Amino acid sequence: MDSPIRGIVLKCASVTVFTVMAAIIKSTSEGGVGVPPGQQVFFRSFFAIPVILIWLLWRRELSVGLRTFRPMGHFYRGIIGTAAMGLNFSALALLPFPEAVAIGYAAPLLVVIFAAMFLGENVRLFRLSMVGLGLTGVLIVLSPQIGLGAAQTDLARSLGAVLALGGAACAALAQIFIRRLVQEEQTSAIVFWFSVSASVIGLLTLPFGWVMPDAGTLALLVLTGLLGGLGQIFLTSAYRFGEASLIAPFEYVSMILSVAIGWLFFDEIATPVMLAGASLVILAGILIIWRERQLGLERNRQRKAMTPQG
Repeated sequence: MDSPIRGIVLKCASVTVFTVMAAIIKSTSEGGVGVPPGQQVFFRSFFAIPVILIWLLWRRELSVGLRTFRPMGHFYRGIIGTAAMGLNFSALALLPFPEAVAIGYAAPLLVVIFAAMFLGENVRLFRLSMVGLGLTGVLIVLSPQIGLGAAQTDLARSLGAVLALGGAACAALAQIFIRRLVQEEQTSAIVFWFSVSASVIGLLTLPFGWVMPDAGTLALLVLTGLLGGLGQIFLTSAYRFGEASLIAPFEYVSMILSVAIGWLFFDEIATPVMLAGASLVILAGILIIWRERQLGLERNRQRKAMTPQG
């Protein structure tokens, strides 16, 4: 059922929820009790499961959501997706909030490269040029953190930049696994089993330095899971009501939100260099989406022209 406005609203809701969730993750990394990434991953994933189960029950899709034909596919997707989550959570503790979000925009660009490498997809010159433009933007965002043009570099922020870029690469690889899984698996099953896999992997980090959070921090950790589940539902539902090419660009609403949250809650001011680099990445992403839409329309016209009339 097409309802573009509803799809856009749901997409913006998912972006808002995920951005707030990331801000809460950052807040639990700071202060007197810094929660380690593995523990954050566990809470973010485990407490998303009840939300997803309730959603599946409400949609009467519980049996579909639990059924899988490719358990090993979910296992590998779980490992790489959890690695992306852990790296991103680690980066949030070390970087200003808007910069961590901006570096994460590298993921969709890297998907284009990985799809050509691992799925044999044909990458045309336009897409390749836009990937180059976007990665130039990422390099601009990274430049203060890796010492380009700076007299001295903060080692913690340099590490954060490397972790954020690694998280983006892992997130892109996870998308490649998802592209393979969706050929045989329902989206609800992919969402559910990832939450299960990430919970198990996160729990395995228990011997490596979990902390005993106070009541307030514990509540925030549980909230990250509830928000993560809710955001996933909004995101999945958004694409039921509109074309991906229309809805996907609203992902970049998170840049506005991250700048505002960084300023209001973490006393972080977005630098002109960061904003310039993020703008290039966003421009490249939107142009890739626009080009894919144009190619899709052209393919539809060709199919209609080849269909016998009468």
